[in-house]
Amino acid sequence: MPWQEVSTMSLRQEFITMVQHGTVRVSELCRRYGVSRKTGYKWLQRYRDEGTAGLTDRSRRPHRRPRQTAPALEATLVALRQQHPTWGARKLRRRLQTLGRAPVPACSTVTTILHRHRLIPPDAPGGGRAWVRFEHPVPNSLWQMDFKGPVRTLAGRCHPLGILDDHSRFNLCLRALPNEQTAAVQAVLTTTFERYGLPDTLLADNGSPWGGAWDHPYTPLTVWLLRLGVGVSHGRPYHPQTQGKEERFHRTLETELLRHHQWRDLAHCQAAFNRWREVYNCERPHDALALAVPASRYQPSLRAFPTTLPPIGYPTGMAVRRVQQGGRLDFQGRPLRVPKAFAGYPVGVQPTATGGVFDVWFCQHRITQLDLRRGV
Repeated sequence: MPWQEVSTMSLRQEFITMVQHGTVRVSELCRRYGVSRKTGYKWLQRYRDEGTAGLTDRSRRPHRRPRQTAPALEATLVALRQQHPTWGARKLRRRLQTLGRAPVPACSTVTTILHRHRLIPPDAPGGGRAWVRFEHPVPNSLWQMDFKGPVRTLAGRCHPLGILDDHSRFNLCLRALPNEQTAAVQAVLTTTFERYGLPDTLLADNGSPWGGAWDHPYTPLTVWLLRLGVGVSHGRPYHPQTQGKEERFHRTLETELLRHHQWRDLAHCQAAFNRWREVYNCERPHDALALAVPASRYQPSLRAFPTTLPPIGYPTGMAVRRVQQGGRLDFQGRPLRVPKAFAGYPVGVQPTATGGVFDVWFCQHRITQLDLRRGV
């Protein structure tokens, strides 16, 4: 009969006793006890060397594990995960490579180590959804800009303002502001432009202070941007996915930083924002960038921020009219309306291929159309 787990020791001892009697050959006893000759002689030798203790099972763990993760590297991995608890195996592995640690274990090994140290909840979901990604081909072609929802502090509310480069996901600005008013936002934009230059287009939502609603598509802030030669685009109403990269940035900010602190005031928030922004741009591998860091793909704009606003001018032959208060514009003897944010500024009026329809330009940007056939 084969040796069963419940009687392993007794059968081994019995086998040894039968061998010691010497009446039956060892090979025949092995056949009768259902073991190979190699196994029978192994247990006989162990008994001769160690006595009855030699018949107990030994660990099957190999004496050497040449591919086992070094304890020092495992400790570094654990410390890195504790420092960044939302980073998964792919980000942690890439960060170890960036730090020059070698050999770096596979992602599956990293996950095993995290489980062993109880750094992954047992019910954590696995896998992920495959996303179709869209991005502008070069840095500064498009910046996305938005406020994160208000953050409560002991001294009042903080309004985090973030600006993200669409191509590189580089965070150009993360500021803790006391409000969402034009003056505060324009001051932040000025500082950002002075450091990184001007983007081609800035994408914002439809709220204050950048406007975008059908009846108020422009605001003093967007007029200022147009004067700088920065195009202004607005996300579709009730479609936050239009600014998907900025929304995803805000979610990362929430999970990695905001929810883990009780904030004292704006200064406390800003100090933490500065430290976290450095990690986000220069240390945290980004899944959408093949685990590169955003700073590796960003370059400052070639368009420098001007010390003074450029003059407003229009090509020869284009009709120029000054917009009156409330957006009133007199053209061809008729009172017409344009966005009231342009009150006090000259605009250019140019005929289109359709008779009676005119494009209205502000600097290099077409802001609306006038249809004299309908008187609007």
